[in-house]
Amino acid sequence: MTAKRTIPFIVATIFIDAIGFGIIMPVLPQLVMEVGRIDLPHAIEVGAWIGLVMAVATFLASPVLGNLSDRFGRRRVLLLSLAGLAADYALLTIVDTLPWLFVARALSGIFGGSYAAAMAAIADVTRPQERARNFGFVGAAFGVGFVVGPAIGGFLGELSPRAPFVAAALLAAANMIYGAFIFPETLAPDKRRGFDWRRANPLGAVRAMRALPGMSGAAAVLLLWQIASLVYPMTWSFYCIAQLGWTPGMIGASLAAVGVAIALGQSVVVGPMVARFGERDAATIGIAVAVAVFVGYAFVTTTWGAFLLIVPIMFQAPVQPSLSAILSRRADAGAQGEVQGISAMAMGLGQIVAPLLLTGTMAWFTGANAPVHFPGAAFLVAALFGLFAIAMLRRLPRATRTSDAVDQMPPSVTA
Repeated sequence: MTAKRTIPFIVATIFIDAIGFGIIMPVLPQLVMEVGRIDLPHAIEVGAWIGLVMAVATFLASPVLGNLSDRFGRRRVLLLSLAGLAADYALLTIVDTLPWLFVARALSGIFGGSYAAAMAAIADVTRPQERARNFGFVGAAFGVGFVVGPAIGGFLGELSPRAPFVAAALLAAANMIYGAFIFPETLAPDKRRGFDWRRANPLGAVRAMRALPGMSGAAAVLLLWQIASLVYPMTWSFYCIAQLGWTPGMIGASLAAVGVAIALGQSVVVGPMVARFGERDAATIGIAVAVAVFVGYAFVTTTWGAFLLIVPIMFQAPVQPSLSAILSRRADAGAQGEVQGISAMAMGLGQIVAPLLLTGTMAWFTGANAPVHFPGAAFLVAALFGLFAIAMLRRLPRATRTSDAVDQMPPSVTA
């Protein structure tokens, strides 16, 4: 019964997190321009630095929260993180200077590190061979949240750039209350281990990662993929204005369409592809499709073409759950929080690098001194990193560690 109560809550948590994230995206350019009193090219540059600050916060917080969840359990960490997100969104409704906007997004990065505890909770109650499927449910929740979030954000953004943050704060608070009544602890007391600052920091996480066979290579693939895939959340709103001349409402509609594609992919593509090809090959196919779409967005100039390119996005759905499952297979039950912290840290590192590589590239090619106006340049950079990810993934040895405490759980627990 633990799994039947855990997985719905984790799915709801990721769903609401995605709504909160998606709500903000259509209005972020306007908010930066309003708060900073700057034009669009300068707002793109500021957006890159905001993304960098948020990423550094996630990078530092993820191993801490992952290790805390291994010590105190998943429930406490997740509920406290949700409370922090609600407070952070409330702060964003009143910030009126760029420094405070940076502070608010840094807090978003810290509390967003709870992703590690959420994924570890799923690993606690799921057999290794079923984790890609259940991680896929998380991806589907993210996709559906991306349908709802940008649609709400685009609509509310037409009223005020601050209105979406009020909705995000209320959603995060509601999810915390829901979890307080529904979410059980998934990590048994005898599986917990002591908290050690030497492990709960990026350097300690790297040492722990190198101690597990194949973990470093899998984390590197996840890092490369993270950099590539961040081209959407970090540049999309700016790209749509600079390349296609869209309004916040149109940006919200496009993000909703992306969310539909992601949700469909996670719901109907992940399971069959992983079952047919295995986790590594399914991830390879997904990244290859993503690379083709990136190249398409680099050069598309019409609204109908941009929406047409959204369709194949559903076939990149197996990438994230497959890579998460590959990482999870390389650790036992007592270290799932730490491993998912490593996963979140790799993604956080990608968020540190991506603003400079992606948003920075776009800022350069849309600025007054650009040799050519080319808003799609960031998508070519993303395509390059996707190719690097494929090359490293194909060299990755298959996991040999597939047995942990979950393997011995009775069907009533893991069902």
